[in-house]
Amino acid sequence: MMRKVILSVAVSLDGMIEGPKGEYDWCPPPSKKEMNDFLDKIDSIFLGRKSFELIGKSMFPKKEHYVFSTTLKKAIDFQLIGSNARQKVMDLKKQPGKDIWLFGGAKLVTFFLNEKLVDEMWLAVVPIVLGKGKPVFSDINQRTYFKLEEAIPKEGYVSLYYTCVAT
Repeated sequence: MMRKVILSVAVSLDGMIEGPKGEYDWCPPPSKKEMNDFLDKIDSIFLGRKSFELIGKSMFPKKEHYVFSTTLKKAIDFQLIGSNARQKVMDLKKQPGKDIWLFGGAKLVTFFLNEKLVDEMWLAVVPIVLGKGKPVFSDINQRTYFKLEEAIPKEGYVSLYYTCVAT
C-alpha cells in the first residue's frame, strides 16, 4: 500500500494560513490527544525552506524531515530535496512506512497540488476572517476534486477531512 501525503493545516474562513504580518495568534492549538493521534499516523514531514527555518526539527524530533529548497546547499539533520522533487516524492510514497505530513508553506502546497501529489486534506477551519495574509491556495493550475469524509466540530474550530478523488 502506498503512503499518503496529507496536507494538514489551520485555515481562516477567508482561506489564510497566516495573518498579514505572518502571525498565527488566531489559530487555536489542537488538543494533545488530537495531535498525538495525528503524529502516530505519520513518520515524515515535508516542509518548505521558510517553514523549516521557522520550526526546525525541534517540534517533531522523532520524525524524518524533508526540506524542499533550491537555495539550500547542504542538509544537517534533515533530508534536502532540491531538484526532481516530484519523482523523489513519488519514490518516498512507494517506500514502506507511515503517511507523510505536508506541513507547508504555501509555495510547497501549490507545488504539491499542481503536481497532483496531495492524497488527503485535513483542514482546521477557524472562524475568523483575517482580510489579509497568506492564502493556503494560490496559483493552482487545475481543478482538483476532493470528497468530504468527515466534519468534526472542535473547541474553537471545525476539522474537515477530505480525500482526493480526481483532477
